[in-house]
Amino acid sequence: MMKIADSQQRKEIFMTMPKNLILVRHGESEGNVAVKASKKQGDDRHYTDEFLGRHSSNWRLSNKGIRDAEAAGEWLRANFPRFGRYYTSEYLRARETAGLLGLEGANWMRELHLRERDRGLLDVVSHSVLTTKFQEELKRQGRSTLFWTPLAGESMADVCMRVYKILDTLHRECTDTDVIIVCHGEVMWAFRLCLERMPQERWLELDASTDEADKIYNGQIIHWTREDPATGELSKHLDWMRMIRADDESFSRAWRQVVRPRFSNEELLAEVRRTPRIVSG
Repeated sequence: MMKIADSQQRKEIFMTMPKNLILVRHGESEGNVAVKASKKQGDDRHYTDEFLGRHSSNWRLSNKGIRDAEAAGEWLRANFPRFGRYYTSEYLRARETAGLLGLEGANWMRELHLRERDRGLLDVVSHSVLTTKFQEELKRQGRSTLFWTPLAGESMADVCMRVYKILDTLHRECTDTDVIIVCHGEVMWAFRLCLERMPQERWLELDASTDEADKIYNGQIIHWTREDPATGELSKHLDWMRMIRADDESFSRAWRQVVRPRFSNEELLAEVRRTPRIVSG
């Protein structure tokens, strides 16, 4: 009887999430530079034939992107000298960032499920092309940024399905260790959606927010932990989260407890009824 109890206890311990889960967004990439110039200044000079002919997975870091990665690495080395598991997106800009973090003893695993969201036909287009040739797509996007699927691409909900596979692996293989993942902005949003069980209303609120502290910057770090920052007590779940911008602490956010909402029948119906019916029968 004791052996069975011991076995069950070991199984319960084994099926625990990592103690700390660290996500790092890659540093500024060639694509970030091109998109920013096109959208903010109307400058499309980066959209050369060579640039348009290269898949976005092969964008390298800009000079600023290198500094982004080095700043994140400095913070990580001061706070997490070693990790039990090291993952990076297969995309070049993530792999370059991972290498530049300078983590001693790193043993990186390249993971396809961590690739950036696929925007299909909208992947490598200038802002002027986007707003002239894809107006109908932008209207579709405006109906729901969570469920909108770009032409031949992925919705944010699709990206969440990939993230759930990563979380399942961490649950099985990375118990009570510290895990680092270098990936992309929208993948990090998908982790938030999944780990926090974020309702779509909250996602839409954050997606539309003009508060700079709600954004995920190049080189930004998101840290989830099972250890209560105030007491040191361990939870079974990743119940606390903070956001760190190593190059500018004014944009960092302090620890907050993750509250995963649940709803009564009445609460579900109250939310549904905020949307008026168009068709009744």
